Amino acid sequence: MAKPTQRERADTVLRKYGRTYADEIKIRLKDTPAPLFQLLCASLLLSARISAENAMEAAQALLDAKLTTPQKMAEATWQNRVDVITSHGYKRYDESASSMLGEMAELLLEKYGGDLRELREEADRDADKEYKLLQQFKGIGQIGADIFLREVQGIWSEVYPHADARVTQSAKKIGLPDDVAALSRLVDQNDFPRFIAGLVRIELANAHDEVQRQAAR
Repeated sequence: MAKPTQRERADTVLRKYGRTYADEIKIRLKDTPAPLFQLLCASLLLSARISAENAMEAAQALLDAKLTTPQKMAEATWQNRVDVITSHGYKRYDESASSMLGEMAELLLEKYGGDLRELREEADRDADKEYKLLQQFKGIGQIGADIFLREVQGIWSEVYPHADARVTQSAKKIGLPDDVAALSRLVDQNDFPRFIAGLVRIELANAHDEVQRQAAR
């Protein structure tokens, strides 16, 4: 049996694992203030040392509780935020996450009028500068900034193509290039955020061998 080509492996990633985290959380991602803020909150939760599943459930809980804008997040009490995220399994970091969500919302309101597009303009639409500016929010370190940029690159064109070390490590394990530019040539630009998310999911599930088997069928 012939080995699957890189494009066949990439197609398998898209077909079996290609769903962005924003889509799973039900964030209707577009270049407007509310969904960008929701993605930032999700990035904070996903970057903690807790299962991705629990983090996504907590992010979805924030949406269900209508804590969807920086104004609403800042106005919510600390206990209210704790109750929302702990009710969905986010217990280990609940107190610190509640504080960071509130502080993040307040800083976003104070510095950017609640609109992350203003951060984008401050960075002159330079992805490296955006990466650094995102980390001014407590709780959004390098991991959180990478998560945000991986997901937002479909609407912030200057970010494309973006893939961090977790992505390239996963790609290498399934016989794909560990170079971002080379990875971007394997799928259409519109599919790249899904492709990158799929590679992250494969890494978290340690499903590299399964992808190889599926691609060979």
